[in-house]
This record gives sequence, C-alpha cells and structure tokens, in this order.
Amino acid sequence: MVGASGVVLMPPRRRGFAGDAAVVARSLLGQRVCRSLDGALLVGRIVEVEAYLGPGDLACHTAGGRRTERNESMYLGGGHAYVYLIYGMHHCLNITTGPRGSGAAVLVRAVEPLEGIPVMEHRRGPRVRGPRDLCRGPGRLCEAFGIDRELDGLDLRTSELLWIERCRRVPDTRIHRTARVGLGKNLGTWMHEPLRFSLREDPYVSAPRPPQQV
Repeated sequence: MVGASGVVLMPPRRRGFAGDAAVVARSLLGQRVCRSLDGALLVGRIVEVEAYLGPGDLACHTAGGRRTERNESMYLGGGHAYVYLIYGMHHCLNITTGPRGSGAAVLVRAVEPLEGIPVMEHRRGPRVRGPRDLCRGPGRLCEAFGIDRELDGLDLRTSELLWIERCRRVPDTRIHRTARVGLGKNLGTWMHEPLRFSLREDPYVSAPRPPQQV
C-alpha cells in the first residue's frame, strides 16, 4: 500500500490476542498469516482454526496445568507462536491467547494461499494437486510456510519473520462452528465442544469438512 506522500505503508498488524481463546479464534478468521522466508513474503488468509482453552480443557497441551519444555511457550501470554511437532514429522502453528500464564492457544488449521505461492509449491513438492492443497491442514500449512520449532515462542506482534496482518472482520453469517478434530480418547465432553471455527463452504478448509447448512 502506498500513501499520499509516496511512502510504502505496511498493512496493520494484529496485536489483540489477550482475550479468551474461543473469542480470539473466531476473530482470526479472515486475517492473514505473513511469513518472511529467504527474501520471499508468503501470505495466507486464515480460513480454519481451533481454540484450546488452557489447563481446564482436557484436549489442551496444558491440561491440568501440565508444563514441559515442549509447551512452555503456551504460558508466555497472548501473541506468541507455539509450534510443536506431531507424529515426529508435522509441525503445527498455534497462537497463544490470554494473559501471561494462561496456557491457552489457537491452532491455525488452514489458510488460503495469497502471496508467495511458487515458493509454497516448491516447499511442498510434486505431491501437491493445485493451490487448494498447499495449506489445507496444519502440517501442510507449516511445511508450505517454512514454520518449525525454530519459531516457537516468537512474539508475533513484533517479529519480522512471522506475524498476523489485521483485516476486516468476517461476518457471523460466514462462520461455521463444529467440534475439534483429531483429538485423543477419554476427553469426556471436551470431544464435542464446538471450538473449531471455519469459513462456511470455503474450499481451503481441511478435512473432515463441516456439513453445509441451509
């Protein structure tokens, strides 16, 4: 964006992450994830997220107040990256929420690629079947954007490597809520809490896709 004086203006960053994880999760839909990687700018619009509410949430990595080297960044307070590895091969990007010590975060499950698509395609390799498959799922997203444990604990409000660009709020009529996916067993009612937020009928949302509503 170029201002009246000819100076290049950077889009505003998202800085408000101090609220409840479910509230922040919903508000992140439609915002943009930005990654500076080897001189390239990669940008994607957030289309799917999941909220993890902290120690009281049995599906959360901080359930019961668990605190380890792996999840320590979840306690840094809102606005930090919590990046973890699953199955020994896939990274997942989370954005911490709430005050310092809250242990809550939002998992970014899928984005629509907007900028830097050739770089994403190169990183994902020949198995990708078009832009729709580049970032549809948390592991694919992190592979495409070059996000790994090196970025764990990063302050997204100030970092030049990874940040969230603030965009217009998505209207409630475009939001779909369902239970979270891929959870373990013996979580009681937490298995069914509607803490997964996605853009209704958006092709970039990961599987399983929420049913269409009339």
